[in-house]
Amino acid sequence: MAVVNRTPDSFYDGGRTFALDAAVAAALRAAGEGADWVDVGGVPFSPDTPAVPLAEELDRVLPVVAAVRAASDVVISVDTARPEVAAACIAAGADVVNDTSGLRDEAMVEVLAATGANVVVVHSLAAPHTHHPRPAYGDVVTEVAQFLRGRVERAIAAGVAGGRIVIDPGHDLNKNTDHSLELTRRLAEIAAIGWPTLVALSRKDFVGETLGRPKEDRLAGSLAAATLCVAAGARVVRTHDVAATVDAVRLTEAVLGRRAPVERRHNR
Repeated sequence: MAVVNRTPDSFYDGGRTFALDAAVAAALRAAGEGADWVDVGGVPFSPDTPAVPLAEELDRVLPVVAAVRAASDVVISVDTARPEVAAACIAAGADVVNDTSGLRDEAMVEVLAATGANVVVVHSLAAPHTHHPRPAYGDVVTEVAQFLRGRVERAIAAGVAGGRIVIDPGHDLNKNTDHSLELTRRLAEIAAIGWPTLVALSRKDFVGETLGRPKEDRLAGSLAAATLCVAAGARVVRTHDVAATVDAVRLTEAVLGRRAPVERRHNR
């Protein structure tokens, strides 16, 4: 899953894909590099950025979804917690809603049930764009798993098809570095919940703090975390660095016996 942020203040690229043509080009380039899925976002999760009104979020993401859908059959998700944005983007061709609020809004569940769209249910303690200082857990993995089970069960009871649900433990979302490392270490417990598991690790602060690296130097650490999670059962990896992540994941899958090598010439 490739990250395409149409924001002027995004976590990693600082607005490099804020212009509409740049965002569309980035999505299509990611698909060409091997991404199966592009994730279009118009509002950062961080509360340390200006608030984005509903109309502005729609203006940012809807044209990207429509343009990418017109040019490619790549899976498209919209990274939003607003049901109005989700509904409009689904109508424009988005396949998935990536909800970092964990389906807090009942109206989002209604949109998903009515449209039959897929959804990524993400764990966080607070709604996007909301401060939650010093998050505390008794056992972060157990509590994240309980949250995800509960939100999925509620969605299914409301009419969302179980086969359309993906779960994400939300590395770094209202979690400190120790929490995110523990989630990575015990990712198999999240995957064992039973729905496909997505991990969003790319360039995140827990990688930087663990290695003492700034954002631009976190690729190697991000790939290491991704391969550990894939080995533990993750099926989707959200990334800023598509080509490198595709290679790392495919090699991991080959070692695990899930993918055949492209060729077999050595010592033959």
